[in-house]
Amino acid sequence: MAIDLIVSSEDHKKFFSPAVLEGISWSTKRRSTPGKLSFKVRKDSVLQFGEGSEVRFLHDGNPIFFGFIFQRECSRDGVISITAYDQLRYLKYQDTWVYREKTASQLIRMIAEDAKLKIGDLEDSRYVIPVRSEDKKSFLEMIENALDLTLQNTKEMFVLYDDFGKLSLKNISSMKVGSGEQYLLIDQESGQDYDYSISIDGNSYNQIKLSYEDKKAGKRETYIAKSGENINKWGLLQYFDTLKEGENGQAKADALLALYNKKTKKLKLKNVLGDDRVRAGSLIVVKLMLEESSIQNFMLVEECSHNYKDGEHWMDLSLRGGEINA
Repeated sequence: MAIDLIVSSEDHKKFFSPAVLEGISWSTKRRSTPGKLSFKVRKDSVLQFGEGSEVRFLHDGNPIFFGFIFQRECSRDGVISITAYDQLRYLKYQDTWVYREKTASQLIRMIAEDAKLKIGDLEDSRYVIPVRSEDKKSFLEMIENALDLTLQNTKEMFVLYDDFGKLSLKNISSMKVGSGEQYLLIDQESGQDYDYSISIDGNSYNQIKLSYEDKKAGKRETYIAKSGENINKWGLLQYFDTLKEGENGQAKADALLALYNKKTKKLKLKNVLGDDRVRAGSLIVVKLMLEESSIQNFMLVEECSHNYKDGEHWMDLSLRGGEINA
């Protein structure tokens, strides 16, 4: 296993390949979170870096991570713990935007150009958002809101991520790991352990209530969708939110009920044999026997943590798909 870690000086004119202590961790989440690289090095007189220094990480020649140092922690024995984030970190600052007749893809391009970020492949999300006002929201929140509206209106999910220094947007149908008969398979042998839980104490709702204040007409409109069957079973679990101008209230309420009117089931696979192609947003084939059901289908990776240490590569995966919904 060949590990290449390159760190620049703060002025980006010098580059170093430090000896890494205790391995390297690379983690991604599907929504609103920059990719993160964590590692430790020993302080010496040669190594020069600081906040804003570039970090490149390659594994067996595969480009894995490009980002910038945001945090250092120094211990008494001279060990420095470093946290670097990819470009998505620069989408966390807040602003106020109003836009009309834009797709999520077009919005991302506008934001990236405004923030002077590098752009890669942005797939066409197609759905045109009529009008949207975002007040004091981070750019990540604005983008996720646009992607949520796209999902609600087209049933198609898109994933924003940093692809080794370039912002990319892909439909999850384009993010299957492998192809044809060579899709990545996670089964009892490749997965060391798992955590599986079932709950209604989280994102389970059997009644959706949405409200829109029409200031011009001087009235408030309310939209409700509910499941009497599950209200009788679980008691009333209500989700409430307000609507923006231009949103279809009843359609959104119905869509949210379809999404949340179910038990929350979580599945996390631990110490799975590592594969560099897997990141949050990937689709992988999972074949497992759980306590009350079996899984044999593609599943969406919600969170992914890779660990490279002592010539070994393992990963932990939080998955969604089928009955696994959180």
